[in-house]
Amino acid sequence: VTIRPGGQVGTHVAHPGVANDLVPGTEKRYHAYYQWVPFMLFFQGVLFYMPHWIWKNWEEGKVRQLTEGLRGGNILMGQEKTARTTRLVQYIVDSLHRHNIYATGYYLCEVFNFINVIGNIFLIDKFLGGAFMTYGTEVIKFARQNQEMRTDPMVAIFPRVTKCTFHKYGPSGTIQRHDTLCVLALNILNEKIYIFLWFWFIILGVLSGLALLYSTAIVLLPSIREIILIRRFRFGTPAGVSALIRKTQVGDFLLLHFLGQNLNLLVFGELLDELSRKLHLGNNIPTAPSTLELSPMYPSSKLRLHMETEA
Repeated sequence: VTIRPGGQVGTHVAHPGVANDLVPGTEKRYHAYYQWVPFMLFFQGVLFYMPHWIWKNWEEGKVRQLTEGLRGGNILMGQEKTARTTRLVQYIVDSLHRHNIYATGYYLCEVFNFINVIGNIFLIDKFLGGAFMTYGTEVIKFARQNQEMRTDPMVAIFPRVTKCTFHKYGPSGTIQRHDTLCVLALNILNEKIYIFLWFWFIILGVLSGLALLYSTAIVLLPSIREIILIRRFRFGTPAGVSALIRKTQVGDFLLLHFLGQNLNLLVFGELLDELSRKLHLGNNIPTAPSTLELSPMYPSSKLRLHMETEA
Protein backbone atom coordinates (compact mmCIF):
# COMPACT_ATOMS: atom_id res chain seq x y z
CA VAL A 1 0.00 0.00 0.00
CA THR A 2 1.77 3.16 -1.19
CA ILE A 3 0.13 5.70 1.12
CA ARG A 4 1.42 4.02 4.29
CA PRO A 5 4.96 2.81 3.56
CA GLY A 6 6.29 4.44 6.74
CA GLY A 7 3.52 3.45 9.11
CA GLN A 8 4.50 2.12 12.51
CA VAL A 9 4.79 -1.66 12.39
CA GLY A 10 2.41 -3.37 14.80
CA THR A 11 0.25 -0.28 15.23
CA HIS A 12 -0.68 1.07 11.81
CA VAL A 13 0.63 -1.65 9.49
CA ALA A 14 1.49 -5.35 9.73
CA HIS A 15 4.79 -4.80 7.93
CA PRO A 16 6.28 -1.79 6.08
CA GLY A 17 3.83 -1.00 3.29
CA VAL A 18 1.51 -3.90 4.19
CA ALA A 19 -1.98 -2.81 5.32
CA ASN A 20 -5.64 -2.97 4.34
CA ASP A 21 -6.99 -0.99 1.42
CA LEU A 22 -10.08 0.39 3.15
CA VAL A 23 -8.82 3.98 3.14
CA PRO A 24 -10.24 5.92 0.14
CA GLY A 25 -7.61 6.67 -2.49
CA THR A 26 -5.42 3.76 -1.46
CA GLU A 27 -3.13 2.70 -4.29
CA LYS A 28 -1.88 -0.86 -4.48
CA ARG A 29 1.59 -1.62 -5.79
CA TYR A 30 2.10 -5.03 -7.32
CA HIS A 31 5.63 -6.41 -7.07
CA ALA A 32 6.13 -8.87 -9.91
CA TYR A 33 9.56 -7.81 -11.15
CA TYR A 34 11.53 -9.54 -8.39
CA GLN A 35 11.12 -12.91 -10.14
CA TRP A 36 12.65 -11.48 -13.33
CA VAL A 37 15.78 -10.09 -11.66
CA PRO A 38 18.12 -13.01 -12.68
CA PHE A 39 17.03 -12.74 -16.32
CA MET A 40 17.43 -8.96 -16.25
CA LEU A 41 20.94 -9.23 -14.82
CA PHE A 42 21.88 -11.78 -17.49
CA PHE A 43 20.53 -9.50 -20.23
CA GLN A 44 22.52 -6.57 -18.85
CA GLY A 45 25.65 -8.72 -18.71
CA VAL A 46 25.21 -9.48 -22.43
CA LEU A 47 24.81 -5.76 -23.15
CA PHE A 48 28.04 -4.93 -21.32
CA TYR A 49 29.92 -7.71 -23.10
CA MET A 50 28.84 -6.49 -26.55
CA PRO A 51 31.39 -3.62 -26.93
CA HIS A 52 34.20 -6.02 -25.96
CA TRP A 53 32.97 -8.63 -28.44
CA ILE A 54 32.58 -6.07 -31.24
CA TRP A 55 36.08 -4.67 -30.68
CA LYS A 56 37.72 -8.10 -30.53
CA ASN A 57 36.12 -9.03 -33.84
CA TRP A 58 37.00 -5.65 -35.34
CA GLU A 59 40.59 -5.72 -34.10
CA GLU A 60 41.12 -9.42 -35.06
CA GLY A 61 44.20 -9.77 -32.88
CA LYS A 62 46.26 -7.34 -34.96
CA VAL A 63 48.32 -5.96 -32.07
CA ARG A 64 49.06 -9.46 -30.73
CA GLN A 65 50.30 -10.58 -34.14
CA LEU A 66 52.42 -7.47 -34.67
CA THR A 67 54.08 -7.69 -31.25
CA GLU A 68 54.73 -11.43 -31.30
CA GLY A 69 58.26 -11.99 -30.00
CA LEU A 70 58.61 -8.39 -28.80
CA ARG A 71 56.46 -8.34 -25.66
CA GLY A 72 56.21 -9.93 -22.25
CA GLY A 73 58.65 -12.65 -21.28
CA ASN A 74 59.04 -13.90 -24.87
CA ILE A 75 61.17 -11.03 -26.16
CA LEU A 76 63.60 -12.18 -28.83
CA MET A 77 67.24 -11.20 -28.54
CA GLY A 78 69.97 -10.04 -30.89
CA GLN A 79 69.44 -10.22 -34.62
CA GLU A 80 66.04 -11.88 -34.32
CA LYS A 81 64.68 -8.95 -32.31
CA THR A 82 66.20 -6.45 -34.74
CA ALA A 83 64.72 -8.28 -37.71
CA ARG A 84 61.29 -8.49 -36.10
CA THR A 85 61.38 -4.78 -35.20
CA THR A 86 62.44 -3.89 -38.75
CA ARG A 87 59.56 -5.90 -40.23
CA LEU A 88 57.13 -4.20 -37.84
CA VAL A 89 58.40 -0.75 -38.83
CA GLN A 90 58.15 -1.67 -42.51
CA TYR A 91 54.55 -2.80 -42.01
CA ILE A 92 53.69 0.54 -40.37
CA VAL A 93 55.32 2.45 -43.24
CA ASP A 94 53.64 0.34 -45.94
CA SER A 95 50.21 0.64 -44.30
CA LEU A 96 50.52 4.32 -43.39
CA HIS A 97 47.17 6.20 -43.44
CA ARG A 98 45.25 2.92 -43.77
CA HIS A 99 44.24 2.48 -40.14
CA ASN A 100 41.52 5.12 -39.88
CA ILE A 101 38.73 2.53 -40.14
CA TYR A 102 40.51 0.61 -37.38
CA ALA A 103 40.47 3.76 -35.23
CA THR A 104 36.83 4.44 -36.11
CA GLY A 105 35.85 1.03 -34.76
CA TYR A 106 37.69 1.71 -31.52
CA TYR A 107 36.09 5.13 -31.09
CA LEU A 108 32.60 3.76 -31.77
CA CYS A 109 33.17 1.09 -29.12
CA GLU A 110 34.12 3.83 -26.65
CA VAL A 111 30.88 5.65 -27.51
CA PHE A 112 28.97 2.36 -27.17
CA ASN A 113 30.51 1.83 -23.72
CA PHE A 114 29.26 5.20 -22.50
CA ILE A 115 25.80 4.83 -24.04
CA ASN A 116 25.61 1.33 -22.59
CA VAL A 117 26.13 2.56 -19.03
CA ILE A 118 23.64 5.43 -19.31
CA GLY A 119 21.12 3.23 -21.11
CA ASN A 120 21.35 0.53 -18.43
CA ILE A 121 20.66 3.09 -15.71
CA PHE A 122 17.41 4.12 -17.41
CA LEU A 123 16.60 0.48 -18.19
CA ILE A 124 16.84 -0.51 -14.51
CA ASP A 125 14.86 2.57 -13.49
CA LYS A 126 12.06 1.51 -15.83
CA PHE A 127 12.31 -2.08 -14.61
CA LEU A 128 11.95 -1.03 -10.96
CA GLY A 129 9.05 1.33 -11.62
CA GLY A 130 11.03 4.57 -11.60
CA ALA A 131 12.66 3.99 -8.21
CA PHE A 132 16.28 3.36 -9.25
CA MET A 133 17.41 6.94 -9.98
CA THR A 134 17.24 7.99 -6.33
CA TYR A 135 17.82 4.54 -4.85
CA GLY A 136 21.41 5.15 -3.74
CA THR A 137 20.79 8.60 -2.32
CA GLU A 138 17.76 7.36 -0.38
CA VAL A 139 19.82 4.53 1.11
CA ILE A 140 22.52 7.02 2.18
CA LYS A 141 19.88 9.21 3.85
CA PHE A 142 18.42 6.14 5.54
CA ALA A 143 21.81 5.18 6.99
CA ARG A 144 22.15 8.64 8.58
CA GLN A 145 18.68 8.79 10.16
CA ASN A 146 17.64 7.83 13.68
CA GLN A 147 16.86 4.13 13.82
CA GLU A 148 13.50 4.73 15.50
CA MET A 149 12.35 7.34 12.97
CA ARG A 150 13.58 6.01 9.64
CA THR A 151 11.94 4.02 6.85
CA ASP A 152 14.07 1.63 4.82
CA PRO A 153 13.84 2.63 1.11
CA MET A 154 15.08 -0.82 0.09
CA VAL A 155 11.96 -2.39 1.61
CA ALA A 156 9.75 -0.15 -0.53
CA ILE A 157 11.36 -1.51 -3.71
CA PHE A 158 12.19 -5.04 -2.61
CA PRO A 159 9.73 -5.88 0.20
CA ARG A 160 10.63 -8.89 2.30
CA VAL A 161 7.03 -9.42 3.44
CA THR A 162 4.07 -8.61 1.17
CA LYS A 163 0.31 -8.84 1.14
CA CYS A 164 -0.86 -11.79 -0.97
CA THR A 165 -4.31 -12.76 -2.18
CA PHE A 166 -5.12 -16.39 -2.99
CA HIS A 167 -8.24 -17.58 -4.77
CA LYS A 168 -9.42 -21.14 -4.36
CA TYR A 169 -12.65 -23.08 -4.47
CA GLY A 170 -14.65 -23.42 -1.28
CA PRO A 171 -16.59 -26.49 -0.12
CA SER A 172 -19.63 -25.59 -2.24
CA GLY A 173 -17.62 -24.65 -5.33
CA THR A 174 -17.60 -20.90 -4.80
CA ILE A 175 -14.26 -19.12 -5.31
CA GLN A 176 -13.01 -17.84 -1.98
CA ARG A 177 -10.56 -14.97 -1.52
CA HIS A 178 -7.85 -15.54 1.10
CA ASP A 179 -5.77 -12.61 2.36
CA THR A 180 -2.37 -13.60 3.75
CA LEU A 181 1.29 -12.59 4.04
CA CYS A 182 4.09 -13.85 1.79
CA VAL A 183 7.78 -13.89 2.67
CA LEU A 184 10.03 -12.97 -0.29
CA ALA A 185 13.42 -14.10 1.00
CA LEU A 186 15.06 -13.54 -2.39
CA ASN A 187 14.52 -9.79 -2.06
CA ILE A 188 17.07 -9.70 0.76
CA LEU A 189 19.68 -10.48 -1.89
CA ASN A 190 18.10 -8.36 -4.63
CA GLU A 191 18.20 -5.16 -2.57
CA LYS A 192 21.94 -5.61 -1.98
CA ILE A 193 22.59 -6.32 -5.67
CA TYR A 194 20.88 -3.15 -6.84
CA ILE A 195 22.44 -0.86 -4.26
CA PHE A 196 25.81 -2.15 -5.47
CA LEU A 197 24.77 -1.60 -9.11
CA TRP A 198 23.69 1.97 -8.33
CA PHE A 199 27.13 2.96 -7.07
CA TRP A 200 28.91 0.82 -9.68
CA PHE A 201 27.05 2.48 -12.56
CA ILE A 202 27.95 5.91 -11.20
CA ILE A 203 31.63 4.92 -11.22
CA LEU A 204 31.36 3.31 -14.67
CA GLY A 205 29.55 6.34 -16.07
CA VAL A 206 32.27 8.72 -14.87
CA LEU A 207 35.12 6.50 -16.10
CA SER A 208 33.43 5.84 -19.46
CA GLY A 209 32.77 9.55 -19.91
CA LEU A 210 36.40 10.42 -19.17
CA ALA A 211 37.61 7.71 -21.56
CA LEU A 212 35.33 9.07 -24.27
CA LEU A 213 36.61 12.62 -23.71
CA TYR A 214 40.18 11.31 -23.86
CA SER A 215 39.53 9.50 -27.15
CA THR A 216 37.77 12.56 -28.57
CA ALA A 217 40.73 14.76 -27.64
CA ILE A 218 43.09 12.33 -29.39
CA VAL A 219 40.97 12.47 -32.55
CA LEU A 220 40.53 16.25 -32.62
CA LEU A 221 43.77 17.58 -31.12
CA PRO A 222 47.14 16.58 -32.61
CA SER A 223 48.82 18.36 -29.69
CA ILE A 224 47.37 15.72 -27.33
CA ARG A 225 49.00 12.99 -29.42
CA GLU A 226 52.33 14.77 -29.13
CA ILE A 227 51.98 15.04 -25.35
CA ILE A 228 51.18 11.33 -25.11
CA LEU A 229 54.27 10.33 -27.08
CA ILE A 230 56.53 12.66 -25.13
CA ARG A 231 55.21 12.10 -21.60
CA ARG A 232 53.70 8.65 -21.56
CA PHE A 233 56.36 6.92 -23.62
CA ARG A 234 59.13 9.46 -22.86
CA PHE A 235 59.88 9.63 -26.55
CA GLY A 236 61.54 12.31 -28.54
CA THR A 237 61.98 16.04 -28.70
CA PRO A 238 58.97 18.32 -29.32
CA ALA A 239 60.14 19.13 -32.86
CA GLY A 240 60.73 15.50 -33.74
CA VAL A 241 57.44 14.31 -32.28
CA SER A 242 55.55 17.08 -34.10
CA ALA A 243 57.09 15.92 -37.36
CA LEU A 244 56.05 12.33 -36.68
CA ILE A 245 52.48 13.38 -35.78
CA ARG A 246 52.23 15.43 -38.99
CA LYS A 247 53.32 12.41 -41.03
CA THR A 248 50.73 10.12 -39.44
CA GLN A 249 46.96 10.16 -39.08
CA VAL A 250 44.69 9.25 -36.18
CA GLY A 251 44.57 5.57 -37.14
CA ASP A 252 48.36 5.36 -37.36
CA PHE A 253 48.72 7.02 -33.96
CA LEU A 254 46.19 4.65 -32.38
CA LEU A 255 48.13 1.66 -33.67
CA LEU A 256 51.37 3.14 -32.29
CA HIS A 257 49.57 3.83 -29.01
CA PHE A 258 48.50 0.19 -28.70
CA LEU A 259 51.98 -1.00 -29.65
CA GLY A 260 53.44 1.21 -26.93
CA GLN A 261 51.11 -0.35 -24.36
CA ASN A 262 52.22 -3.88 -25.31
CA LEU A 263 55.92 -3.44 -26.04
CA ASN A 264 58.84 -3.02 -23.70
CA LEU A 265 59.71 0.67 -23.34
CA LEU A 266 63.16 0.22 -24.90
CA VAL A 267 61.79 -1.83 -27.80
CA PHE A 268 59.10 0.76 -28.45
CA GLY A 269 61.69 3.52 -28.40
CA GLU A 270 63.78 1.65 -30.97
CA LEU A 271 60.67 1.15 -33.10
CA LEU A 272 59.81 4.87 -33.08
CA ASP A 273 63.42 5.80 -33.79
CA GLU A 274 63.52 3.44 -36.77
CA LEU A 275 60.11 4.67 -37.94
CA SER A 276 61.27 8.28 -37.85
CA ARG A 277 64.24 7.37 -40.05
CA LYS A 278 62.02 5.44 -42.47
CA LEU A 279 59.75 8.47 -42.76
CA HIS A 280 62.79 10.73 -43.33
CA LEU A 281 62.22 12.76 -40.18
CA GLY A 282 65.91 12.90 -39.34
CA ASN A 283 67.81 11.48 -36.38
CA ASN A 284 66.87 14.15 -33.86
CA ILE A 285 64.40 11.87 -32.09
CA PRO A 286 66.10 9.85 -29.34
CA THR A 287 64.88 6.46 -28.27
CA ALA A 288 62.77 6.00 -25.16
CA PRO A 289 63.82 6.32 -22.39
CA SER A 290 65.93 9.36 -23.19
CA THR A 291 69.72 9.26 -23.57
CA LEU A 292 70.06 11.13 -20.29
CA GLU A 293 68.14 8.42 -18.43
CA LEU A 294 70.25 5.64 -19.98
CA SER A 295 73.62 7.39 -19.79
CA PRO A 296 75.00 5.13 -17.01
CA MET A 297 74.34 2.09 -19.25
CA TYR A 298 76.44 3.38 -22.18
CA PRO A 299 80.26 3.09 -22.32
CA SER A 300 81.76 6.55 -22.14
CA SER A 301 83.22 6.34 -25.67
CA LYS A 302 79.86 5.36 -27.15
CA LEU A 303 78.13 8.15 -25.25
CA ARG A 304 80.64 10.71 -26.55
CA LEU A 305 80.16 9.42 -30.11
CA HIS A 306 76.39 9.72 -29.69
CA MET A 307 76.68 13.29 -28.41
CA GLU A 308 79.03 14.25 -31.26
CA THR A 309 76.63 12.77 -33.78
CA GLU A 310 73.74 14.80 -32.33
CA ALA A 311 75.84 17.96 -32.36
